[in-house]
Amino acid sequence: MLFVLLNIVAAFHAYKFTHFTDKQFARVNEHHLSGLEKITTLLFGIDMSRPVDFEKPSQPYQTVQLQSNVKLECWSLKTDSTAKGTVIIFHGYRGNKSSMIDRSDEFLKLGYNTLLVDFMGSGGSEGNTTTIGYQESQEVKSAYEYASSKGEKHIYLFGTSMGAASIMKAMKDYQLPATALILECPFGSMFQTVSVRVKQMGLHTFPTSYLLMFWGGTENGFWAFSHNPADYAKNITVPTLLMWGEADEKVSRGETETIFQNLKGRKELKTFPLSKHEDYLLKYKEQWITEVSIFLSSTTSKDSLPG
Repeated sequence: MLFVLLNIVAAFHAYKFTHFTDKQFARVNEHHLSGLEKITTLLFGIDMSRPVDFEKPSQPYQTVQLQSNVKLECWSLKTDSTAKGTVIIFHGYRGNKSSMIDRSDEFLKLGYNTLLVDFMGSGGSEGNTTTIGYQESQEVKSAYEYASSKGEKHIYLFGTSMGAASIMKAMKDYQLPATALILECPFGSMFQTVSVRVKQMGLHTFPTSYLLMFWGGTENGFWAFSHNPADYAKNITVPTLLMWGEADEKVSRGETETIFQNLKGRKELKTFPLSKHEDYLLKYKEQWITEVSIFLSSTTSKDSLPG
């Protein structure tokens, strides 16, 4: 009976973790919950609001609709200068393209067009589901193909957290001939990122993480235990800039170093000492801009990055 109960609870939590609701909720503070609310949350999980685009770009933009595994909404922005290429931008878990406008602004200033993508279940895209980067990899492919169909020859893929993991899986599955990648704080494996969430809930990783992994994948039609960006890195041969915050509470140094070691192409690792799992422009704007600018410029040189 205990085994059955644990599986039922895990199935509820896994579903809530991968399915958003259209109803908007305030962030839950466990210290403000009543006893009954705490029990209900423990048994059935927390409802999470569907991420909505909370602001629009300040520059002129075009809304683009793409057909991928679901219908996607994107924003296309053009730089004022002669474009050096296009940077396709992918957000993280519970994010949306609005949350990436600040990065887009910097890429535009550096002379690159941008394409901001809402993953499925977020912003203007279809559905209420997320698979933490697994099925989203198809959407990375669709966005790349769209930019390529417009005649763009220099396509850069930028993603943060889940967005970075989605890019890495797309590179492994589809061998996209991207010019270069910029990856912010990708997790090493689905199991590790689920275990972090479990520990934050005050629960033991065994058997909780295993049950959440099983049900999360089963409910969404994939084997979650195979979703490992650290392994995807072994198939990435294009120049890659990997960035990580040294105070990151969700992605460990070990995960980051393993990903970096597994990358097969020219690569650089840049860290930000005081940054958590957050937007690096908040604390290290000038350094971020400098590192990204140098890296983008270096992709035009055959021997500018160490192997």
